[in-house]
Amino acid sequence: MTVSLEVAEGVGTLRLDRPPMNALDIATQDRLKELAEEAARREDVRAVVVYGGEKVFAAGADIKEMQEMDHTAMVLRARALQDSFTAVARIPKPVVAAITGYALGGGCELALCADFRIAGENAKLGQPEILLGLIPGAGGTQRLARLVGPSKAKDLIFTGRMVKAEEAREIGLVDRVVPAGEVYAQAHAWAAKLAQGPALALRAAKESIDTGLETDIDTGLAIERNWFAGLFATEDRERGMRSFVAEGPGKAKFL
Repeated sequence: MTVSLEVAEGVGTLRLDRPPMNALDIATQDRLKELAEEAARREDVRAVVVYGGEKVFAAGADIKEMQEMDHTAMVLRARALQDSFTAVARIPKPVVAAITGYALGGGCELALCADFRIAGENAKLGQPEILLGLIPGAGGTQRLARLVGPSKAKDLIFTGRMVKAEEAREIGLVDRVVPAGEVYAQAHAWAAKLAQGPALALRAAKESIDTGLETDIDTGLAIERNWFAGLFATEDRERGMRSFVAEGPGKAKFL
């Protein structure tokens, strides 16, 4: 299989494995969607790492496969392409992308679906579709602009240039840069820490932020208000407040 889901310590690792460059062909896209939806459902998965291996995250779509597609074929495929990435973005749990080597085109778009991005010092990210006479088609024009702002997104998309890890951090495309050999370990540690937190509150926080960003402030506040009040019905809220009163902050156990 070109994508696998492995679970340890409450963390599900979505692992791309299509040597040599993890090109995201149709079969890989469909498998990614299937396993992202599985990770969303499984109670033993409380956080997720998206990882392409030690050498490369994902160097983009399978260009040879796309070259054979005409307009009609892509009209029929484009929604499924986007849906495979959106399935990752909508995992209702913390998701971190562990980026080594190239994350280009669809690879960069996949990283954009995570809540947090840890890149190795050897990472290079970009949206080079313009060099093929195309634009990003798996969410890049939308998620990149929302993450780094429209001006920086246009710079990357209009020119198709790659950015190294440090520039990616400076513009907000990645959140942390670490030695290449530590990328997965640090990503897994980040996810494992959050996997010990209150699952429903984390889901509420993610949905409130993500959905709120797509609407006006009053609607966003209503989303937050409803989730906030609803969490008062949960066992985790009772446990968290009871622990705070008895032991002080940060001592509650939610598993």
